Amino acid sequence: MDRPPARTAPGAASAAPLPRRQMLTDDVHEAIKGLIMDHAIAPGARVSIDGLARQLGVSPTPVREALARLETAELVVKEPLRGYRTTPLLDREQLADLYRFRLLIEPWAAARAAENADERGRERLRTEMAACDAPSEATYDAYKALTAHDTRFHVLVAELAGSAQVRLAFERTHCHLHIFRLYYDRGIGQRTLEEHRLITDAVLAGDPEAAEAAMRNHLETAYYERLKPVTERPG
Repeated sequence: MDRPPARTAPGAASAAPLPRRQMLTDDVHEAIKGLIMDHAIAPGARVSIDGLARQLGVSPTPVREALARLETAELVVKEPLRGYRTTPLLDREQLADLYRFRLLIEPWAAARAAENADERGRERLRTEMAACDAPSEATYDAYKALTAHDTRFHVLVAELAGSAQVRLAFERTHCHLHIFRLYYDRGIGQRTLEEHRLITDAVLAGDPEAAEAAMRNHLETAYYERLKPVTERPG
């Protein structure tokens, strides 16, 4: 979680270095996340704060701050007296369990979104669908816009369903980050966006049955056709 802005004394000028420091921390966070997502830092590997600071040409402080944020997303874990280590990739059972959870709540959320979304909510959905293009290459740098869209889209559908608890439960999984860490290629970007459009069309049409079916199809296709085969590959 980002730190709150620093307080200034009444009448004091705003501290100019603060935005630059925040930008530096954000840049370091994105750089380290990219190394983890692209497996340049291998799953389960020890993370050297000093080594990363040298590699990125920064002091250890923004590296520590970035790792604390990445721990919240469960991309790294801090071990007592040993420092940080990257978390393992989702294994077969963890991936299956994640999709069992998603299939329980997200089709329901899509149906409720179709019933409950007002015009402002529908406009937000249209805007989100216009905000992302399919990636052109299979790297995290190319895919991070899709990862961010994927997260925003599914969170927005949960929000439009009108259940704060469902939205919170979904956000806590950080599922898209871990799914894209496990697997991405150029082909899935376009297919993902096409499936999102079908969900969007059903929600905008106010058709709960079609929205539920489109979300279920999206999740089942993602799991059974794109992700499950990856976990079953030998080695």
